[in-house]
Amino acid sequence: MDRNLALNLARVTEAAALSAGKWLGKGDKNAADGAAVDAMRRMFDTVDIDGTVVIGEGEIDEAPMLYIGEKIGTREGEDQVDIAVDPIDGTNSIANGTDNSIAVLAVAPKGCLLNAPDIYMDKIACGPKAKGAIKLDDSPSENVKRVAKALNKNIEEITVAVLDRPRHEEIIKEIIAVGARVKKVSDGDIVTAIETCYEDSGIDLVIGRGGAPEGVIAAAALKCLGGDFQGRLHPTDEKQEARCRDLHSDLKKIYSIDDLVKGNEVIFSVTGITSGEILDGVKYYGDNKAKTDTLVLRLPSGTQRFIKSVHSLDLKPDYAK
Repeated sequence: MDRNLALNLARVTEAAALSAGKWLGKGDKNAADGAAVDAMRRMFDTVDIDGTVVIGEGEIDEAPMLYIGEKIGTREGEDQVDIAVDPIDGTNSIANGTDNSIAVLAVAPKGCLLNAPDIYMDKIACGPKAKGAIKLDDSPSENVKRVAKALNKNIEEITVAVLDRPRHEEIIKEIIAVGARVKKVSDGDIVTAIETCYEDSGIDLVIGRGGAPEGVIAAAALKCLGGDFQGRLHPTDEKQEARCRDLHSDLKKIYSIDDLVKGNEVIFSVTGITSGEILDGVKYYGDNKAKTDTLVLRLPSGTQRFIKSVHSLDLKPDYAK
């Protein structure tokens, strides 16, 4: 893939964030999501790729989608790529005006991103220094002990991020019992997985069950950053099991980071909508200007670009209609 593609993909997540940010705290997550989807589509139409959406929004959110199978980009004569998108990861966060809502996408050569069904996935993730120390089938306490050893930390210094859901009560109890710290996350587990790769975030490990599409996107970021990720699909009814069969998904398999994101070419872009540990949210100024904070990652170079941009929205209305 052309390395110059990275900046154009940053423009896509910036556009989604700028459009969605105007819905901050208004209690309407579907309206925010719809604005982000429309902005992403408009910007993708200007990008020189022959892209196919393999990870889009799913029925779980009951919101507008960039549909799986949708064709993206100028297409003719361009690189054939898989696209994974989440116009807003953290729809409840933006609706409620809380932290860690993002616009995010990942792009890889055709056939390199797992076409994950819109169901749950059991997940575990860590940063580069603990790579190889996590095992999905082991208990939370065993994983905490190995990660602590890999990071040269005492167990009581380890912080594990877990989505704040009733299904995780036993996991949280076990983490506390072994002596580690717990950070409950209200919404959005992609950015939380990324945080394991940045020491200043304070997050060492992520454990729990969340969306499978978000798992693939998180794995793309972690692969660029040298982190680690494992996941297993977790259907909850016969309809979801049938969808897994349609996609030839293996329900018993523990998917490694290299199963989820094959090869060594990935571009990942994420723009903050509401502020978090890594990225600031969208800020609007007078004279119809706004500021965004974006992280762009790329393999094989391993480059991490933090891009702070000030946008004159009057001069580019397609960014934030």
